[in-house]
Amino acid sequence: MLPEAILFDIDGTLINSGGAGARSWAFAFERLYGHPVDIGAFTDAGMTDPEVGRLTFAKDQGHEPSPRELARLIHTYLSVLPDFVSESEGYRVLPGVQDLLPRLMDEGVFLGITTGAVEAAAHVKLGRGRLNHFFSFGGYGSDSADRIELTERAFHRGRNVAGHELDPKRTMVVGDTPLDVKAAQGAGLIAIGVASHHNTKEELAAAGADYVLGSLEEPLPEL
Repeated sequence: MLPEAILFDIDGTLINSGGAGARSWAFAFERLYGHPVDIGAFTDAGMTDPEVGRLTFAKDQGHEPSPRELARLIHTYLSVLPDFVSESEGYRVLPGVQDLLPRLMDEGVFLGITTGAVEAAAHVKLGRGRLNHFFSFGGYGSDSADRIELTERAFHRGRNVAGHELDPKRTMVVGDTPLDVKAAQGAGLIAIGVASHHNTKEELAAAGADYVLGSLEEPLPEL
C-alpha cells in the first residue's frame, strides 16, 4: 500500500547546498558585526533557522538577541542566500531524488516539506535543483522553532490540499538527522531516516526511526 503523503526535509535529504547556508550566516555577521561566524561551532544539524541565528548571536555577542536584532540578522542572511546558493560549486541534488519525486507524483502521493529553514530559504534551496514544483504544502522554521510543531503544521496543511484529513499511519517523514526522526515521531507520523549526510544508519536507528535507508536510491518501505 502506498503512503498517502510524504513530508521531506531539505538539507542533507533532498539537496546539499555545498555550504551556501553557512556562508550566508557568516556574511550576515560580518556585515552587521564586523566579523564572520562559524555557525557549526554553536548549532547542530536539523535546527531551525531562527534557532541557529539566536544561538549563534548569543554566543558571539554575549546576550540574547532582541526581536529587532534577530530580524535584522535573518533578513541579512536571506538577502545573500540566493546568490550563495546559485554560485555554490558544491550544490547538488542528492542521489535518487530526481527519480523518486516524479514517480511519487505520478503515483498520486501528496508531497510536502518539513524543514528548519524559514520558508523563503527553503524555496531558494529547492529552486536551484528545480524541485519546488513537487511540493504543494509544508512546515518551516518560520512556523515554529520546535521541529515537532512545524512538522505537525505541515501535516495539517496537507489536509487543505487533499481536501480531507490525512491518515498519520499512511504519512511518512523523510529526513537525515535524529532531529528529523524525533519530529516525525513526536507528530505521530512514520519516521524514515536516510543516511545521506552526516548521520549514519545506526545513529538514525538509535534515534527511533521506523525505517532506515542508506540513500533515496533505495526503495521506500511498503506500508
